[in-house]
Amino acid sequence: MIAPNGSDNPAQKPLLLLHLEDSTADQRLAQITLRKAGIICNISCTDNLQDFIKLLQEQSFDLVLADYHLLGFTALDAWAHARKLTQCPPFVLLSGAIGETAAVDAIRQGIADYLLKDDIARLPHVLLRALEVHEARLAKEQAMQNLERSERQLAELTEHLQQSIEQERAAISREIHDDIGGSLTSVKFDLSWIDRNATAPEVQEHARSALEMLQHALGASQRIMMNLRPPVLDQGLVAAVQWLAENFERRTGIVVRVDAPAHIAVPPEVQVVAYRTAQEALTNVSKYAQATAVHIDMSNAEGHLTLEVRDNGCGIAPEQRRKPKAFGLRGLAERARTVDGWLDVSSQVGKGTSIIVSIPLP
Repeated sequence: MIAPNGSDNPAQKPLLLLHLEDSTADQRLAQITLRKAGIICNISCTDNLQDFIKLLQEQSFDLVLADYHLLGFTALDAWAHARKLTQCPPFVLLSGAIGETAAVDAIRQGIADYLLKDDIARLPHVLLRALEVHEARLAKEQAMQNLERSERQLAELTEHLQQSIEQERAAISREIHDDIGGSLTSVKFDLSWIDRNATAPEVQEHARSALEMLQHALGASQRIMMNLRPPVLDQGLVAAVQWLAENFERRTGIVVRVDAPAHIAVPPEVQVVAYRTAQEALTNVSKYAQATAVHIDMSNAEGHLTLEVRDNGCGIAPEQRRKPKAFGLRGLAERARTVDGWLDVSSQVGKGTSIIVSIPLP
């Protein structure tokens, strides 16, 4: 072990160095230089390529210090073997004679740094800098791996939540249709019978009033059921989007034109993503766009389903899209990612907005 004079701190972990050098004098000079700098390290020395590879495989070194020219091989040959390891330590060249071209080539191949033996006094500084750069690179790689893992988990969670929401919507829609809708229809028949057979005018008046309220409740339940999961989805995506457009036009008075093939065959999960995108886009038009016309275009060319909803409204200002709680468009983008698709939103203030979702088809 090489340690700073007077150092007895057991918590200070020594560095593990592997010195690839065929000169005993140069090995000793490197050790003395590091000791004078107060660097604590354990140094293993070798001048044989096979022994060098074996040592790297058996131990985990913090850094490799290597002469450039050795008997029968060079430091680049050693580096070619070392870089194949899962945990490859940084390489620093310490050579008596290495041309500038060779040094630049070594750096390009991944060598951390190089130093001439005539300038060995700078060895501690070069060594510590190489370790710092190596640690920073490892930290960056670890951060990138953590970020990729987090994004993957977020995508899986988003997909699970979207599937759960759609399943819950379908279940609620069925319950409204089977239970609430059936019960309301039965009550309607009974009230109609009372209205026809009652002799007292006040009873007929109450029956008719109740029938009006009941008809309103039936209409509301039908509307809620259709918003949750319209049965028209079972007839295909094109039919569902056309129904959505017709209903939107009737409700808002905004003219909607739909251009689409007669039928587009898509998997159920893709169908839901495209339908919800069109639904959210039309909702945004009715709330914010102040538009007078909407154009919906669908195609399945070149192995992709593409759906565009374009309006002639007031557009979206950039600051509105960056608002912290503007989750509508972000939700559509996340929904598209669950089926490997992407969402593009382009808008100019005063010139309308275009929302495009593109999804690869199997």
